[in-house]
Formats: sequence, structure tokens, C-alpha cells
Amino acid sequence: MDDNVYIIAEIGINHNGDLQLAKDLILSSANAGAHAVKFQKRTIDEVYTQEELDAPRESPWGTTNREQKEGLEFSIEEYKELEGYSNSLGVDFIVSCWDLKSVDLIEEHLTVKYHKVASALATDTKFLQKLNETGKPVILSTGMCTQEEVQAALSLLTNVEYVLACTSTYPTKAEELNLNNILSLKEAYPSLSVGFSNHYNGHDACIAAVALGAVAVEFHVTQDRTMYGSDQAASLEDVASLVDGINKVHLMLGDGVKRVYASEVPIAKKLRKTSDTTT
Repeated sequence: MDDNVYIIAEIGINHNGDLQLAKDLILSSANAGAHAVKFQKRTIDEVYTQEELDAPRESPWGTTNREQKEGLEFSIEEYKELEGYSNSLGVDFIVSCWDLKSVDLIEEHLTVKYHKVASALATDTKFLQKLNETGKPVILSTGMCTQEEVQAALSLLTNVEYVLACTSTYPTKAEELNLNNILSLKEAYPSLSVGFSNHYNGHDACIAAVALGAVAVEFHVTQDRTMYGSDQAASLEDVASLVDGINKVHLMLGDGVKRVYASEVPIAKKLRKTSDTTT
């Protein structure tokens, strides 16, 4: 058994374009014991059509989709600052890029631990090929994918380290988590590390995922779930309690070998009864 479950605190867009808030979330995640923080990077005009960007949308930044999307984006200089801050705290820095230009930009200016394939991009063959060119290890999320689409992505990607069971609704209903897919992925891909990407708004899904053998857990984090943002409702506030729970259940699982622990020996001497089979 690995020493630890790899814990990824997904800050994503919950920083709301505020660099200090992003740093606060990195710090709280690091202090809680997360191994990595993850952000998202988009080239707005590549990811969205002009029609989508011109559509009305009320937000703290204006009245159109474009203003909202641009308000959520950090510059590459800000990402460099966040990466440096994360590294100073001893946590890995991961980015989910959403387009080819963003991959180039991240590769040119940062040294990310992993590239993360968001579920929405798992069927984008050009994007997956682009990640192959980076030579970086990859984490693949499988939300809104059929088993055939998961297989196609894994067949194309050359450097997948983790594949994550996932349901891409925010927040996910309990009956749609399908945590047993972790077992299915472990059986189908024994050479890969299988984990869980959480969008459920409680701690128990992540704990149960680890009990089922997930060796990586990713979950969205926030300071306040009532803040502005589409991901806030599927995010978690008390990261420290969750990390503690993940580590405890991982410890509780043990290695499966039946043994008598030293702490049991005096109890056995005091309480155990055996039948005398001698004649």
C-alpha cells in the first residue's frame, strides 16, 4: 500500500480573479495537508464562440459572458506568482488547460507537476496529442465519458499516471456518484493509479472512495460556498477535516493480511479459551 493518498485541492475558478484569495486557498490547502493545488487556464477566444461571449450574463465584472470569463482569468505572470507561492509551501502546482494555446503558455512559463485533462476535454484528440508532446505526466478525469471514450483517451495518451472516476454534475447527487466505478477502473487498468474526482458537496464520497481503493482524491475547495461562482456549491470548506479523514481511512485499511497485533496478545492471554483435545 502507498504511504499516502495523493490529495489534490481544486481551487479552479473559486478565486474569482482575486490573487490574494487564490493565495489564501493555497495556504489553507497546504496547511490542511493537501499534496497539490490545481487551477484552470483558458484562452477565452479559443474556448468560447463569439456568440457565447456576447451573451448576457450578470456577474461582478459586468453584464456579458466575456466580462465574466475575463474576470475569472489570471495572467501568466499571476500564474507564475501562484506557482512560486505553492512551491514555497511544499505543494505541487497543477493546471487544467482548456485549449491548445493555454498548454503552450503554461509549458513556456511554468513547471507544472502534472497536466490535468478535464472531463470535457477527454474526447478532444488534438488536445490529448498536444499533452503527449509536453512529455509531462497526465491525470485524466472521466466525467461524462462512456467506457469506450475512456478507453479511447487512454489509448491515445502516452503518459497517464492517474485516471479518476468522476461524475460531472455540480454538485453531484449521491445516487449518481457510482463510486464502484473505481473498482471497475482498477480492474480494467491495473497498470494505472486509479483515483476519484469529487463534485459531491460532502466529505463522505471522498472517504468512501479511499475505502474502495482510490489512491488519489481531487475535490474543489472554497472559503465560503455562498460566494459567487458556478463551482462553489460543489466545493468544500473544511479541508483539514477531510484530509484527516482520508488519511485515517487509508491507515485503517491496512494490507489485508490477517495477523495478531501485539496489542491483542495480553487480551488473548486473559480472555481466550481453548478446548482440550487431549485424551
